[in-house]
Amino acid sequence: QAHLVESGGGLAQAGGSLRLSCAVSGSTVSSNTIAWYRQAPGKRRDWVAIISRGGFTNYAVPVKGRFTISSDNASNTVYLQMNTLKPEDTAVYYCNLFPPVPSLSWGQGTQVTVSS
Repeated sequence: QAHLVESGGGLAQAGGSLRLSCAVSGSTVSSNTIAWYRQAPGKRRDWVAIISRGGFTNYAVPVKGRFTISSDNASNTVYLQMNTLKPEDTAVYYCNLFPPVPSLSWGQGTQVTVSS
């Protein structure tokens, strides 16, 4: 069973950049559709970027043109490059399969905080 661990969050100023990493074990990035999700305080968790097994990508409207999802088969890692960050991007970011499966629990996530 796949296991995914997020890292790379932190504090950034508005307009800045961060790159998140999602290390995958127990399976391969090339055999799964994987997404980055985020959850802000008091809000539901929503997907923000998806990368399919074939490498096709899709983005939620609020991040389109600013975030880029990519994968590296050699390191079995999925990345989320976040540019032109806005305070409303502040959230805990998670990676998981898309769609998420009940048997795979969510990880700890990584906190991203964007100051204005």
